[in-house]
Amino acid sequence: MTKHVGVDESGKGDFFGPLCIAGVLVDEKSEKLFADLGIKDSKKISDKKILEFEKTIRANAVHSVVAISNGRYNELYANIKNLNRLLAWGHARVIENICENNACDYVLSDKFGNESLIKSALMKYGRNIELRQMVRAESDIAVAAASVLARATYVRKMAEMEKTYGIIFPKGCASQVKDAAREFISKYGKDRLKEVCKTHFKTFNEV
Repeated sequence: MTKHVGVDESGKGDFFGPLCIAGVLVDEKSEKLFADLGIKDSKKISDKKILEFEKTIRANAVHSVVAISNGRYNELYANIKNLNRLLAWGHARVIENICENNACDYVLSDKFGNESLIKSALMKYGRNIELRQMVRAESDIAVAAASVLARATYVRKMAEMEKTYGIIFPKGCASQVKDAAREFISKYGKDRLKEVCKTHFKTFNEV
């Protein structure tokens, strides 16, 4: 068994809320523990269960989570102008944070574009690490654990946003999203909508 890092993100396809990227370093012990607990791709687990799993993952594995708020996300997107490059930038930050003080054999992420995107965004600690990408990487326990941490962070940040603005922000991109956006605009004005959403989504111009 090799020690490896799995990376995954949450919030990429959601109009509202941050982009959260997480990385988890697993070894033989943590891999067995997570598998026995039934940790898997966060899309297949309820939000309640995700928040329970999060505590176990944080207590038993080296990890890093980067949450990019909407204001920062929109700023980065305006500069980078490409979602895959922005994702690669976030993945690289997480890998860098973990590899600064921890040895690992390789890093695995979901395939979302050319792997050279992540490679070129890596800095001194991540440069020498073997990077692997695969379709449906969440079948790997390290990536599954990372997907849980990313989703748990996203769920909590959304709850904080709802408390701050007094509006329920639906996840995803369904029609209720537009209703919530219109409610936000009527309460706070359209100039502030960028505080809570990703402005490059076509929904932004539609409302």
